[in-house]
Amino acid sequence: MNPLQQKLDINNERYRIIVSIKEDYLDGKLSLEEGNRILKEKLGTCTPDEFAYAEQSLKGVYKDEEILDKMDDLLNLFDGVLVRAENEYPENHPLWAYLEEINAVEKVALEADELLKQDKFIKNPWLGVFDSLAEWRIHLSRKQNQLYPMLENHGFDRPTRIMWTFDDGVRDSISSSYALLREDKYEEFLASVPETLAKLRDLNSKELEVLLPTSFKLLSDEEFVRMSKNDHEIGYAIINAPGLYVVPGINDSAASLNGNTAGHNSAVSNEFLNDLAGLLSKYVGPVGGAQVGKDTVLDVATGKLTLEQINLLFRHLPVDLSYVDENELVKFYSDTPHRIFPRSANVIGREVKNCHPAKSVHVVEEIVEKFCSGEQNQAEFWINKPGLFIYVIYTAVRDENGKFRGVLEMMQDCTHIRELEGSRTLLTWDKTDFVGNTDNNNGNDKSLAQEAAEEVDDT
Repeated sequence: MNPLQQKLDINNERYRIIVSIKEDYLDGKLSLEEGNRILKEKLGTCTPDEFAYAEQSLKGVYKDEEILDKMDDLLNLFDGVLVRAENEYPENHPLWAYLEEINAVEKVALEADELLKQDKFIKNPWLGVFDSLAEWRIHLSRKQNQLYPMLENHGFDRPTRIMWTFDDGVRDSISSSYALLREDKYEEFLASVPETLAKLRDLNSKELEVLLPTSFKLLSDEEFVRMSKNDHEIGYAIINAPGLYVVPGINDSAASLNGNTAGHNSAVSNEFLNDLAGLLSKYVGPVGGAQVGKDTVLDVATGKLTLEQINLLFRHLPVDLSYVDENELVKFYSDTPHRIFPRSANVIGREVKNCHPAKSVHVVEEIVEKFCSGEQNQAEFWINKPGLFIYVIYTAVRDENGKFRGVLEMMQDCTHIRELEGSRTLLTWDKTDFVGNTDNNNGNDKSLAQEAAEEVDDT
């Protein structure tokens, strides 16, 4: 019995029945009705984790695209068999927050249903609805940067990759409908709304039926406590940010951070410093007879810096940096307060191909392949929209012998830079939104920048 099967407590005989029927259905040997009848006769019921584990076990037999195209049919195959989860979680638990968001977005969807029944079209109520729906990308981002990586650490990666494609479908559908509304293309907009709502509800159903209950069974309280901390960095859709998830004995000190974003960011920074110090102590060894700490002075290529200074420099760079090593593992990202693309600590150590949606993985793999072979050294992307310019460049990292050591990604919002004209040679304080000053950032501008970053990610 493999660790994933053991963790989910999957019975071998029941598992073989589920996989056999799924395979026979996918191969066309069983009809939907026949498969459903056999499942009811042999199993009676099937738990969400049994369903998910069987889907994971089809890995290598069927391509993701084959499973994706048949996912709704596979769920119908288990109609009346798949046990509906209660989805009851402790308050402030990360899965509780997902549930609260799903309940909140369903209220927005019901409001849209009512507006569709109106004889007269009035734009403002629709703008209110889609202002809320546009926030759903934050819900999806938390899943992709937080929940999925933790599940993958347990060998549960097939269902998450497939669900990521559904995530993108919902995000893109909301964005397309919202664009039609803003462009006053009312007939096209109204025609698009039912499909957008259907995709949203379908994805939420998949989360409630399979993803959330399976995650609750597979992940530990320690993991959920860590997830809760990083969830607050990314943010929440439609609902107010909950308190941190606190489990006595695991994070008693976290209780003092509830509702304190500044305190949380400080804790994350200190946690990063401690981790970095520990890492250097392990691989660099003692410096001057003592273990490496945040105040230890280190010889860098062209100077001497402490760990704390190195961390501060990375946090104040006017660009976002990410580093993937030669083994295609994400090893570092700069935790800047002005980040364009959301990140969380859970991406560290994750395969870079699992940090991107399925439709853009081939681009990532091509970049790494050509950098590794020495055929290419840089790859550029940019997004140019009215009032916004995002620049992204990937650079091959090589050591002094020319050996490939990984990929450095740099992302920058260059909107202000491109607006500059003439010359400035005198000190003038006329800009209030310098990098690192988050108090004056315009929320809409940040949303546009993040949207543009996602467009680059989907290239």
